[in-house]
Amino acid sequence: MSSSHPHQPTDLVWRLADRAVTRLARNSLRAGAGRRPPQPVSRRRAVTVAEIADRAEGVRSFTFAPADGRPLPGWLPGAHIDVYLPSGRQRQYSLCGDRAGSTYRIGVRRIVDGGGGSVELHELSVGARLSIGEPRNAFPFLTSERYFFLAGGIGITPILPMVTAAAASGAQWSLVFAGRSRASMPFIDEVSALTASGTGSVTLLADDESGIPTPQRLLELAPEGAAMYCCGPPGMIAGMRAIMPAPRIKALHFERFSPLPVAGGVPFEIELHQSRRTILVGADQTALAAVRAALPGVAYSCQQGYCGTCQVSVLAGEVDHRDRFLSPQRRHDSMMLCVSRSDRRIVIDL
Repeated sequence: MSSSHPHQPTDLVWRLADRAVTRLARNSLRAGAGRRPPQPVSRRRAVTVAEIADRAEGVRSFTFAPADGRPLPGWLPGAHIDVYLPSGRQRQYSLCGDRAGSTYRIGVRRIVDGGGGSVELHELSVGARLSIGEPRNAFPFLTSERYFFLAGGIGITPILPMVTAAAASGAQWSLVFAGRSRASMPFIDEVSALTASGTGSVTLLADDESGIPTPQRLLELAPEGAAMYCCGPPGMIAGMRAIMPAPRIKALHFERFSPLPVAGGVPFEIELHQSRRTILVGADQTALAAVRAALPGVAYSCQQGYCGTCQVSVLAGEVDHRDRFLSPQRRHDSMMLCVSRSDRRIVIDL
């Protein structure tokens, strides 16, 4: 004889419930048997190199056309694209062409002792196929009545579409384009033609003609109350930031084309879990540089902590996060090798 509490299910009830759940699960499996599992969405587009042109000493422009004939996504001034090279390298370049056109254009300075991406691009021929990502914008161009643009060398590429947009809007603007020499300054003909709008001015400053300009001298050319957009070498940007706030400048917006030197770093160790190796990261060295010395195939791109290419899993240790990519949740178990570091030993999944 068996007995049960009036508020508790009997064994029979449990068995019936178990059968019902099993039947439901089987029916669900049958119903979903013909369905395909969710597929990852690729944001890459296949393109062909439609045009290559020399723009200055060591600088070429590359025009990409869609390989499938479908229109490329629109973009705003300041946008860049990821370029996936035939070797597997991934690099980022600012868009600098006609926003109303059906192609994308980038400008690339050949850097022989760099990471190899610029050299590989310069070796491509018209008709070559590669893939690119959708435009992203980490250097947004905001509406203003007055603008001051400052570009150094290849830093003209994100600035050029901004000046074009400012001229089309009728805003007052001033552009200072600086470089080592006029021969080294790309798109100088297009820059000079921008004054045809009648709303702005262009000043070309070549170091070999007039010396390296001081930040104070540059600001003398800015309209009163201007929004300032600056792109160039780290020294130029650091100099402008050091004298801010400035009376003529309402706001400073800038983008770097090369990583900042390591600041406030101390030596630390990284254990590469998969290869069982331990490497030392110098006080003035990035973790990415130290890891790539041991594992040259580690991928990277922006080297400034915002693209996510060099993200790795952290298995142990505390990280000093200096990136602009990882969410607070991901910072518990990941790091960006290009900018983040530690002051003690960490273990990463490489």
